[in-house]
Amino acid sequence: MEITTIGLDLAKHVFQVHGVDVDGTVVEKRRLRRGQVLNYFAKLPPCRVGLEACATAHFWARELCRLGHDVRLIPPQYVKAYLKRGKNDAADAAAICEAVTRPSMRFVPIKSEEQQAVLVMHRSRDLLVRQRTQLINALRGHLAEFGLIEAQGPSHIRRLLESMRADRTVPDLAREILSLMAATLDAVDAQDRVYRGTDHSLAQG
Repeated sequence: MEITTIGLDLAKHVFQVHGVDVDGTVVEKRRLRRGQVLNYFAKLPPCRVGLEACATAHFWARELCRLGHDVRLIPPQYVKAYLKRGKNDAADAAAICEAVTRPSMRFVPIKSEEQQAVLVMHRSRDLLVRQRTQLINALRGHLAEFGLIEAQGPSHIRRLLESMRADRTVPDLAREILSLMAATLDAVDAQDRVYRGTDHSLAQG
């Protein structure tokens, strides 16, 4: 019988396939190594493929769409309702396969490479901004040990660093390490300029 719907459980190395025909009869259960996935789906007639919207799901969805399949991403919390036995890869694939056939199921839009790039920027900037606060606090604390003090606030950290460069009593080792920390702050500022100049609407959808 021809496979019409597949639930594909994603993993780092071994993927689980659960396929059914038009009547819902199970006609395929198999495990695929990562390198076998695209070759396997390239040989199948176009069918509906359900994936849980987890890490790497958008990548695999794009690749399978290019092979002509109708790919749907399902929020993980919606898949749980269709698990019929203990959680394992085979059970997860079966649950995904059943969930993707439900008329009332809500799906996650597949993001393009451009949309994912913008998300990478957002998340990287969030991380760097948190690190920026830690770096500023660390710089203030370290330089205070050498008698260098400035007013509070990120805008004054540049003046503090200038004081460090002008004050030759700061040992070279400390100056080198603190300069590396200052360079990280410069990277955050550069990231922020890129962020402000980017069309954030690309990440929507």
